[in-house]
Amino acid sequence: MNIDKLIDDVIRREGGYVDHPADRGGKTIWGITEAVARANGYTGLMKAMPRATAVAIYRSEYAIKPGFAAVAEVYPDLGAKLFDVGVNMGPAWPSRWLQEWLNALNQGGKLGADLVEDGKLGAKTLAALKALKAWRGAEGEQRLLTAIRGDQTARYKAIVRGSASQRAFAYGWLARAAA
Repeated sequence: MNIDKLIDDVIRREGGYVDHPADRGGKTIWGITEAVARANGYTGLMKAMPRATAVAIYRSEYAIKPGFAAVAEVYPDLGAKLFDVGVNMGPAWPSRWLQEWLNALNQGGKLGADLVEDGKLGAKTLAALKALKAWRGAEGEQRLLTAIRGDQTARYKAIVRGSASQRAFAYGWLARAAA
């Protein structure tokens, strides 16, 4: 996983300043919501937030802190997928899904003890991921990608079923899930 490339891809996809009336994230620039920008110390106008600030936030809050960069050291495509989903709906969702699937795939404890499904990717989650890789190799990554895409799609469906205003984003979300 090349973090710089992932960040560039997200910024290109998200675009510049947006204040869509149906977007629950409110004002965004480079895909960074105002709430996330403020939580990371940015105090200026959202329209004026430098790209470099967005890059720093993406690197810290969506790659390093949630552990997606560490996942990418084991399974690069999975780390990239978790990063992208985390950007779109927050890092806790894909983190929890990964833990749920690692528990489901641990062969009744043969690959290790079940993980606490708390959305925090630490040493135990990485050990479980490495155990899956030792057991299934590259195929394990493909299975996890399929599972995460399924969870992502189901989450989008729940969002649009719960709020008609979010249907404005459904088509784009499905494209994102397929990637």
